[in-house]
Amino acid sequence: MNSNPELKTLITYFDQIQKLSEDSVQALEGLCSIRKFEKNQEIQAIGATCKTIYFMISGVGRIYYLKDGVEVTEYFAFPNELIIRAESLFTQSPSKKAIQVLEDSLVVSIPAEPLFRLFEQHHELERLFRKLIQQAYVETLKRLENIQFLTAQERYEKLIEEKPELIHKISLKHVASFLGITQVSLSRIRGQKK
Repeated sequence: MNSNPELKTLITYFDQIQKLSEDSVQALEGLCSIRKFEKNQEIQAIGATCKTIYFMISGVGRIYYLKDGVEVTEYFAFPNELIIRAESLFTQSPSKKAIQVLEDSLVVSIPAEPLFRLFEQHHELERLFRKLIQQAYVETLKRLENIQFLTAQERYEKLIEEKPELIHKISLKHVASFLGITQVSLSRIRGQKK
């Protein structure tokens, strides 16, 4: 196994989801590169075609899009979380969304095409990434259901319960757009909680 501590962290996390053989670990590590991004730097711009799967090692990432010139946050990623533009990756079409880090971050990049080719020889890697994609899909559905069925205050409370570190790391502007409310509404909700 690679002596790189960031890759060790990633492989340990993956191994909790799907046991990996030494051969699969070595094959996967051969594709991984570790990249540093500075606060507010984009990993992938709007209009780019996603060809890479990213995992947060440290820092916070987000996926956002522009609606009437205003940034709307769709997703936050914390350490040990996947961050990709799946609709772009799987259709190989330009994305209407961007990936950005919100603080200095360390990210593992895995090029998708070589990874997909590994699936033929390393079935546990295919199972691992299927499970990771399923988890991300379920999280997306939960977020949509929260917007459909919960009030703004309930969404905020649920977010704080599930991700308490969020409020300390992410601007209220981004939290409000993630919740589907204005920053004024979020301030009002937070004021009621005090």
